[in-house]
Amino acid sequence: MSIASGRPILAMPGPTNIPDRVMQAMMRPAEELSSQSIVGLTESILIDLKRIFRTQGETFVYAANGHGGWEAALSNVLSRGDKVLVLASGRFAIGWGEMARFMGADTEVLAGSWRAAVDPAAVEARLRADTGHTIKAVMVVQVDTASGVVNDIPAIRAAIDAANHPALFMVDGVASVGCMRFEMDEWRIDVAMSASQKGLMSSPGLAVVAASPRALAAHALADMRTGYWDWTGRMNTIAYMKHCGTAPEHLLFGLRAAFDMIFEEGLEAVWQRHAILARATHAAVETWATGQVLGFSVPEPAQRSPSVTTILVEGFNAATITDFTRDVCGVSLGLGIGDYTGKAFRIAHMGHFSAATLLGTLGAVEIALQAKSVPHGSGGVAAAVAALSAAVA
Repeated sequence: MSIASGRPILAMPGPTNIPDRVMQAMMRPAEELSSQSIVGLTESILIDLKRIFRTQGETFVYAANGHGGWEAALSNVLSRGDKVLVLASGRFAIGWGEMARFMGADTEVLAGSWRAAVDPAAVEARLRADTGHTIKAVMVVQVDTASGVVNDIPAIRAAIDAANHPALFMVDGVASVGCMRFEMDEWRIDVAMSASQKGLMSSPGLAVVAASPRALAAHALADMRTGYWDWTGRMNTIAYMKHCGTAPEHLLFGLRAAFDMIFEEGLEAVWQRHAILARATHAAVETWATGQVLGFSVPEPAQRSPSVTTILVEGFNAATITDFTRDVCGVSLGLGIGDYTGKAFRIAHMGHFSAATLLGTLGAVEIALQAKSVPHGSGGVAAAVAALSAAVA
């Protein structure tokens, strides 16, 4: 039987729970596309994206998902035949690199592991070997939602600098922006991108991109540029052109409300909340893992994402757990994808997520483990409660 009632919990890495305030902001009529309301809305979002990315660079918003954001980032700074170095730590940097190849780039993957962060020393060594500076861009995700790895972006920046290499530094922040520290200017990121449906706790459908002065200089020479994604067209003073057509009004209304909520809580406080929820999740998984059937995808605690935790399973299909939590408890977890298909499930603790939401999620997992007779250490939820109590004491 089902014991689910009320609003389901999305504890999957996108889409995530949308706050009532954000949904209510979208429940309004459409407006004339050139109205001062829409013009002002667009300007406010572009300005506040600078606060979110921590940059003084140019910002852009697209009617697109995160994969559209990938293409926007690539097409604006690269030319066909350019070599890009993709830093692997799971599925999503590889996917970004595959898109670059499809668009005409020469994609090279620096091999990595689904169980560990990118090694900055390996990045430095590869770039030092590129004496002709044929590599035009280094591409990495800050958080890979498939593996649960978090990469050390400032350390990778330092590796690029140590190699004295001029490659553009491009960072996917889809699962990190709004969830953890992201300092575009301080870390000298050239192109950053994210999307609306994770840490920015809005409806899927918006991609956001930020560009440094170096990226804008590369843009002037890029030949992958297309009409829709093009930065030059979107930097037009005519408001209509900032969206290359009609603005995605209701998505913007929602994102505006989400930004207001983030700034009211305080961006640094949002980062801290995510870190606390992650530690509590890890405490629960550590307890469950004593049963020798469940375990962390990422053994090193410092390399685990603060926004999603990937849990490996042995001896059964992970869908046994995710189907139960969804159908019986009303909690949707993420399934393993890519190399982890059937071998892992993922608990996202990102965006509009509180201690109460987390404890409900972990409780649903613990119910599933017991109901399905999966060997596990007992007391995972209690361990999470202890971690939360210690964090707020």
